[in-house]
Amino acid sequence: MTDATPANQAANQMQARSESKQEAAKDEGNFFVFLLKLVLIVVIFRSFIFSPFNIPSESMMPGLVNGDQLLAAKWPYGYSKNSFPLLPGRIFAAGPERGDVVIFKHPIDGSDYIKRAIGLPGDTVAMRDGQIILNGEPVPKVRIANFIIPQSPNTQCHAFSEAVSQPGGTPACSYLQYRETLPNGVSYNVLDFGSFPQDNFGPIVVPEGRFFAMGDNRDNSQDSRFAAEPAGGVGIVPEANLVARASVMMWSTDGSAQWLLPWTWFTAARAERIGNGL
Repeated sequence: MTDATPANQAANQMQARSESKQEAAKDEGNFFVFLLKLVLIVVIFRSFIFSPFNIPSESMMPGLVNGDQLLAAKWPYGYSKNSFPLLPGRIFAAGPERGDVVIFKHPIDGSDYIKRAIGLPGDTVAMRDGQIILNGEPVPKVRIANFIIPQSPNTQCHAFSEAVSQPGGTPACSYLQYRETLPNGVSYNVLDFGSFPQDNFGPIVVPEGRFFAMGDNRDNSQDSRFAAEPAGGVGIVPEANLVARASVMMWSTDGSAQWLLPWTWFTAARAERIGNGL
């Protein structure tokens, strides 16, 4: 057995430092590859599978309310520059089904809108005293219990709603609510404030390649009953403007959360809405 010489010790130290640098470089390379893979997965997921959308208005109450955040499926209507900017045209194109809650680009200003598809190409759509007439047949509309939602920073009572108190004294808003059922069996709830000019419309025939969209909050929705104009009505929407189909509620907040008070992130959550299908 011999003792290591100073020269051998120095050589061993240099080799150890070299191996350490190689390991560090390998770790950096692996981390960079991991980041690239993560970015690629996120891009593919958001562009072709699901994408999150935030609900900023009350036009789709009661199903969707201000503060809801949902996941929308990107594949049902195909892909275009509206869902993936690098695509030159539209591939795997498909139209909506009656009753789908659809996200689409506004025909004039290009902003994201969310409405319910009511009329498809070739359908004759009219409205009489707040009831949809589809292909000459009234769509059943049945009065059900009022829709009641607590007041919050994200939800204030509309002028045509009724301010009420829930058990415990929580202030809330009460809306007249109805259940509609389309010919294909799709049912959903709508709100109705009463008699308004837009309660009578048409009839019009939906052109090929377009669809007729309406908000579930019938008297508080700029939809296909109104001519397309920036930040307003959408007219008869081109199917090419479709982006995604609303699928599931990912999160919902009443707007009372404060960033510096972490516990309010949970107290502000509308837990009963999270995970609901659309």
